[in-house]
Amino acid sequence: MVRVVLVDDQEMIRMGLRMVLESQPGIEIVGEADDGDTALDLLARTAADVVLMDVRMPRMNGVEATRRLREREGAPSVLILTTFDLDEYAYDALQAGASGFLLKDTPVDEVAAAIHHVHAGDAVVAPSTTRRLLDHFTRARPAAPESGATPRHEADVRLDELTPREHEVLQLVAGGLSNAEIAAELVLAEGTVKVHVGRILTKLGLRDRVQAVVLAYETGLVAAGEH
Repeated sequence: MVRVVLVDDQEMIRMGLRMVLESQPGIEIVGEADDGDTALDLLARTAADVVLMDVRMPRMNGVEATRRLREREGAPSVLILTTFDLDEYAYDALQAGASGFLLKDTPVDEVAAAIHHVHAGDAVVAPSTTRRLLDHFTRARPAAPESGATPRHEADVRLDELTPREHEVLQLVAGGLSNAEIAAELVLAEGTVKVHVGRILTKLGLRDRVQAVVLAYETGLVAAGEH
């Protein structure tokens, strides 16, 4: 069973999520919270695998809650819930360590599938809404001013450390493909792809696949609208 905590300031949304998710196989709702601060307290004493986190909440929003939660040892994965598919807060939450984001009107079977994906260590980056979000904000946010080595320059240098195969894998990760899909695309064993992804994250100093997607867009490795 995947243990899930629901975090949303609207009680009706939490009730609806609990009702539909508890009808899905392999998912158990182990707690609820109405803001980020309460969620952090709850998760300090409740074992959970995945957190469905609203992004806009009073007191502590989902971005800050995600950042603080992901700093903890053995922290659960976070899926951000948002009403709008072009939401800067959702983008910031990805950078803070969320494993992806979902719109609140996402069909229940897709929400359930996303929960299982992130529990397995994957990231929910495939939906077109996610790509539009990344495209929009990587275009909208200017590069840092030149003053020695900028973060963008440092990222470009790190990309040079990747092998040609790792470049291929990173481009496909940025396109939203799962390990299995990448394996089929490159005619590799899925385990080999997993090794490549691990080496990419290590070389680039990244926490997870979502950060790899963001970096690929920000450095131009994947062009906006390419996928």
